[in-house]
Amino acid sequence: MAKLFILDTNVILHDFNSIKQFQENDIVIPITVLEELDNFKKGNEEINFHAREFMRELDKLAGDSMFNGGLPLGEGMGKLTISLGKEFSDEMKLSFAPDKPDHQILAVADYYFRKYKDRYVALVSKDINLRMKAKSLGINAEDYQTGKVKDIKKLQKEVDVYENIDDALISRLYQEKGGLPLKEFNFENEPKTNSFFILKGSQSNALAKYNHVEETIVKVGKKTAYGIRPRNAEQTFALEALLDEKLSLISLTGKAGTGKTLMALAAALQQSKDFEQIMLARPIVSLSDKDLGFLPGDQKQKIGPYMQPLFDNLNVIKQQFGRQSKDYSRIDGMLEDEKLVITPLAYIRGRSLNKAFFIIDEAQNLTPHEVKTIVTRAGEGTKIIFTGDIHQIDSPYLDIKSNGLSYLTDKMKGQDIFAHINLAKGERSYLAELASDLL
Repeated sequence: MAKLFILDTNVILHDFNSIKQFQENDIVIPITVLEELDNFKKGNEEINFHAREFMRELDKLAGDSMFNGGLPLGEGMGKLTISLGKEFSDEMKLSFAPDKPDHQILAVADYYFRKYKDRYVALVSKDINLRMKAKSLGINAEDYQTGKVKDIKKLQKEVDVYENIDDALISRLYQEKGGLPLKEFNFENEPKTNSFFILKGSQSNALAKYNHVEETIVKVGKKTAYGIRPRNAEQTFALEALLDEKLSLISLTGKAGTGKTLMALAAALQQSKDFEQIMLARPIVSLSDKDLGFLPGDQKQKIGPYMQPLFDNLNVIKQQFGRQSKDYSRIDGMLEDEKLVITPLAYIRGRSLNKAFFIIDEAQNLTPHEVKTIVTRAGEGTKIIFTGDIHQIDSPYLDIKSNGLSYLTDKMKGQDIFAHINLAKGERSYLAELASDLL
C-alpha cells in the first residue's frame, strides 16, 4: 500500500518541487502550510521564490477542480490532498499550545497517523525539533531526503597518498614538465578526473595531479599568488586548481583557519587582468527571517559585521606588501572602482556573471537550489569558487548531507571543469589548530 507523507512548510521552502519527489506515495499539505507560505510569497530571497513557484505549481495542478479525493500528481505518482485543520487529541492538548503553526501541522499528522493504522504515515520536516515532537507522540517523522549526499566521507577525506612509488619515477616526474603516462605508475585505483595526490617513494615524495585529457601524471609545484604562498600540500593543490584556466568551478571545504577563502582571494587578485570583476559574497543567515533593513545605518554599516571576515582575508594579503607599494594601493583602487566587490549574496542575485571571478564564502549555508541558481547564471569566462566548512552550518534546516556545498561537490565530481580540495590542516596558529581539534 502507498505510503502517506505530511509535508511541513520548510520542506517546500527548501524545494518547491518536493511534492514530485515521493514516487507513488500520497502527500498531505496541511492548510497551515499554505497560510505560512502566504507570508513568504513577497520578497527577493530564495525562499520567497520557492513559495511563489510552489503556489503556481499547485494552481496548475488544481485548475478549476475541487480537492475532494485528492489531486493526481502525475503518471506513476500518488495524490495530493490539502487538509483542513484537525482537532487536537487529548494527548496533544496536554502538551502543545494550539495557536502555534507547528502544532497545527502536528495535529494533522496525528490525525492521519491515527486514522490510517494499516498504512505508513509520516511527517516530513527539516525542523529537527518538530520531528522530535512528532516522535514523542509516536508519529513517524523523517527529514526530507531528496538532494542529500549519501557518502559524505568522500568529501571529508584528506588528500590521497600513493605509496611505494619508484624513486626513479618520481625523479623523472620532476624533469618532465608535461608529466608521465598514467600506465607507468601501475596504480591499484585509477585517479579521478582533476584529482590531486601525494606520491611517496622510499627516499622521495612529490605532489601531483591527474591530467585526464592526456592521461598523464603531472608534478604540482608550489606557486605564489599575490604574495600568498601555500604552507601545506592541500593549500598547494587548492592554488593549483584556482590558477588553472581550464577549471571554471571549484569547491574548497575544510575547517576554519585552513586558508580556503585566503587562497581563493589571492588567486583572484593574481588573475585580475583576466576577469572584468572579482566578486566576493557570503549568505547572511544569522538574522533569520529579517533582512538587512532591520539594522540601523546605511548599506555599508548594515553589512559591515557580516562581511568583515572577507575584509580580514583581504587585509592579510595587503600586509604582504608595504603601504607604499603598488600592489597595496592597487587593491584599494580596485575596491574604489568596484573591480573588487565584497557584498552579501542577496545583493548579487539577479546580476549576470560574465567574465567574473566569483567567490562564495560560507557556502555550507546555502541550499542545493540556491547553489544551482548561482552556477546557472555563469556566463562565458566566469570562474566560480565555493568555500565553506560543512561542519559549521548556521541554517536550522540544513545539515552536513543536505547543504548546497556538499550537494555541489557530490554532483559535480568527475566533471572536466570541476575540482574539489578538502583542506585539513589549519594554518592560523598552533593555538587555533589546537583549539579546533580539542575544544
